[in-house]
Amino acid sequence: MSEEKKSLNFLEQIIEEDLANGLTKDKLHFRFPPEPNGYLHIGHAASICLNFGLGIKYNAPVNLRFDDTNPAKEEQEYVDAIKKDIQWLGFKWANELYSSDYFQQLYDWSIQLINDGLAYVDDQSSEEMAIQKGTPTEVGTNSPNRDRSIEENLELFMKMKNGEFQEGSHVLRAKIDMEHVNMHMRDPIMYRILKKHHHRTGDDWCIYPMYDWTHGESDYIEQISHSICTLEFKSHRELYDWYVDQVYSGDDLRPKQREFARRNLSYTVMSKRKLLQLVQEGHVKGWDDPRMPTISGLRRRGYTPNSIKKFSEIAGISKRDNVTDVALLEFCIKDDLNKTAPRVMAVLNPVKVVITNYPEGKEEWLTAENNPEDDNAGNREVPFSKELYIEKEDFREEANKKFFRLKLGKEVRLKNAYIIKAECVVKDENGEILEIHCTYDPLSRSGSGTEESQRRVKGTLHWVSIAHAIKTEVRLYDRLFIDEAPDSHKDKDFKEFINPNSLELNTNAFVEPSLKEATIGDRFQFQRLGYFCVDDDNTAEHLIFNRTVPLNDSWAKIEKKGEQKKPANNNAINELLAISGKYLKSKENDDRLSLLDKMSDLSKKIEFKNLPELLKTAASNKEYFTYLVVFNNSNALEILAKEHANLVTEFISAALQMKNSYVRYQAVEFIYINSSVKDDYITILKDMVAEERNSMIAERLELILN
Repeated sequence: MSEEKKSLNFLEQIIEEDLANGLTKDKLHFRFPPEPNGYLHIGHAASICLNFGLGIKYNAPVNLRFDDTNPAKEEQEYVDAIKKDIQWLGFKWANELYSSDYFQQLYDWSIQLINDGLAYVDDQSSEEMAIQKGTPTEVGTNSPNRDRSIEENLELFMKMKNGEFQEGSHVLRAKIDMEHVNMHMRDPIMYRILKKHHHRTGDDWCIYPMYDWTHGESDYIEQISHSICTLEFKSHRELYDWYVDQVYSGDDLRPKQREFARRNLSYTVMSKRKLLQLVQEGHVKGWDDPRMPTISGLRRRGYTPNSIKKFSEIAGISKRDNVTDVALLEFCIKDDLNKTAPRVMAVLNPVKVVITNYPEGKEEWLTAENNPEDDNAGNREVPFSKELYIEKEDFREEANKKFFRLKLGKEVRLKNAYIIKAECVVKDENGEILEIHCTYDPLSRSGSGTEESQRRVKGTLHWVSIAHAIKTEVRLYDRLFIDEAPDSHKDKDFKEFINPNSLELNTNAFVEPSLKEATIGDRFQFQRLGYFCVDDDNTAEHLIFNRTVPLNDSWAKIEKKGEQKKPANNNAINELLAISGKYLKSKENDDRLSLLDKMSDLSKKIEFKNLPELLKTAASNKEYFTYLVVFNNSNALEILAKEHANLVTEFISAALQMKNSYVRYQAVEFIYINSSVKDDYITILKDMVAEERNSMIAERLELILN
């Protein structure tokens, strides 16, 4: 018994104590109460796993109750997304409920409190009430409206309900104690006027209850035994109890609030307000962007319900706020997919291999194991032929003894196939390798049992047969932020730490033909590369894979060296993005001119081959501004226009319509410099003339159009 008690978390210990003190097991009842004002994230997943986990452990019902008391921020879309996330995690709620179900009861109880002299209507400004509330070290002072008669309060509250007052003009306050040591007890607001359409009750109400008033009363109505909240509500517990005391009958179950620390994760932000900012400002492509810490984003990236539940279990329940390393979450998905994901071969950065002594026109189908961790996973057949793709980085003409991949004059094994030896290379006029010519040992086929097949060579490479390979798009996702705690810097905006290479698009990858029938959500291990899943944008004609997590943790190596992760494109782009961020925030004209000069010089060092992919993923003001400066200070357009004219046109069109005036000016400047492209944007330019308020942009527009 002592061993079992040691394994209980502190909330389970509280429940066990309540059971030991007379609470019957059939009275246990839990709830998960999300606000439908955003998508759930990995922090909410901890609360979901906790509350529904307690329901499973004690065979007790768990309510899903939406705290829909603020129609200004709530939408049905969020309600639907929350339900989908909980179901996807594998949990079932006993009752689907809404705080709005209790609006009439809450109103009736408010009338009761007014009649009991425990609530009053206040028509002071919010600033006046804030001053009267005092500080943690100074007591508050009573409102001049605190002693209004019951009759006057009832009349005013009725007028609030009937919409006779404007928003912000009147509130209903509980009459508790303006000198209370707990500031939450200093006559808290119970109702405010909000003339907003509610997603469920429509326009029936124009007064809405505050969370503190709604929370405990809803728990009481539903007979919740243990109301489990995050730690920031600990100071609200006294108010929770006071409110429940006012309506408690004495005969039924009285709920109790207890708190645990919210789940914080490194290299991300967990504030719904900040996540909404990322969505609205275009830094990500929606709440389900695979870079987001939302449950829907993690699902789209390829995370499994089991991995998230395992993460919550390992991270545990705490009484103190702490930050969990995102590496633990990544470990959990790797561990889960290692057991369940089929192994397949994909080449992301291909170079052609020609096996010169392999018969022309011959092909054979070789047996490959689907998952060595799963005895029931079976095998599949993969095609082999004279011409193959391998990864460019798996070959070097010359290399030291520690390079165990393919190099001239040395052998490697092709996974599930033969041993090959690199003999020579074919290059283009620029010295780029076009083909690697190899010979193979016909008797070395894997699993054939021959003496040659058992020969040991140090390197094994993945590959695909060119004749059979399927071209695919691969989205290489990485952490969204380069800082471990991006929102912990008081003097900096968390968005300054966005990783400019959190998404790299690869449209020239090839996968083995067994993946032709892969469907949305299917997960695989691309051997030697990482875990990938089929994206929601996938179609039968166009395969799209998202990288869930690489096999090797490159971040661990970077952090070990004490440096931040460097974006993958090139140093000049990274420097430009950093300077661009400073330029957009600078308020001094001289500083901006100096920064722009630096950007102009750096623009000439850009590797233009990277720009097409950067333009496709541009979303922030900083990215648009940076790439426009590059266009305006180099011959990038001349180079890109040959193959990417449509992409450039789309990018400039979007830039012309951005809200940021610095971005718009650079876009207009681009057209001014390259007057031959004016006709491509003529409609947008004419629309801008009528609305443009920035004098410099207006002047440029006039010069372009006249």
